[in-house]
Amino acid sequence: MSDQKDQTFQELSGYDPGESNNFAVDDFETLGTSGGAYDPQGTIPEQDEEITTTNAFGGEEPAEEDRYAAGQWLKNVDPRAPSVEEDLSLLLDLIYWRDARKTGVVFGSMMLVLLSLAFFSLLSVLAYLSLAILTVTLSFRVYKNIMAAVQKTNDGHPFKMYLDLDITLKEEKVSRVTQTVMQHVNCILLELRRLFLIEDLVDSIKFGLLLWVLTYVGSWFNGMTLIILLVIDVFTLPKVYETYKVQIDNYVNMATTQVNGVLAQVQSKLPFLKKKAKTQ
Repeated sequence: MSDQKDQTFQELSGYDPGESNNFAVDDFETLGTSGGAYDPQGTIPEQDEEITTTNAFGGEEPAEEDRYAAGQWLKNVDPRAPSVEEDLSLLLDLIYWRDARKTGVVFGSMMLVLLSLAFFSLLSVLAYLSLAILTVTLSFRVYKNIMAAVQKTNDGHPFKMYLDLDITLKEEKVSRVTQTVMQHVNCILLELRRLFLIEDLVDSIKFGLLLWVLTYVGSWFNGMTLIILLVIDVFTLPKVYETYKVQIDNYVNMATTQVNGVLAQVQSKLPFLKKKAKTQ
């Protein structure tokens, strides 16, 4: 029976034990030294020896176990750390209406609060706004409890996800934001000192003209109106400029050329207005 199975295996595989495979002992020794596939001495490589492979660029790749361990370690890790650049990117996404729904909610909420502050006091706006939010959350909580009692389900607290959310201020982020704000405040203070103490005559005169124009703007609008107009401009002008960038740049270049020409003529007639070169 065993001979019959061997004969059947030879017929299916085409293997003939009588034929030579043309391999010598030296060939197996060469394979053993180069690739480690065969060891004529019958030795087994040590288990603690690191096995590495070479990638297409000639560098060594880590073993399969190391790659698997690294993958498990990084599985639930977000490599993107929060930074000021990311916060700025989120702000730009809102300003340029990348997500119309999200920007609409933010813009509408800001306008509602600002318009309320224009007609009511700050305390009244905060009280009514808080009361409205409390009414909505309380009604939703009661509705969920009633539905759970009727359907005999145990859905838990409807706001559990938000209650478990960590909203505490991180010391690192607060420190980073504070440092950025202080840098801008210091720059503004240095610029105001330069303008008020007449370090440069032309710049101080331009600053005086700007203040003179602001006196008329202040007589036309109050502070809250200016804030509302500023918010509207922030959420409209960047998007308009992004859409009509070429046409706007052409008109701005034409206006800049005209203004520079007028300033050059004025400075040629009034030499004391020319800026002096700063000494190094």
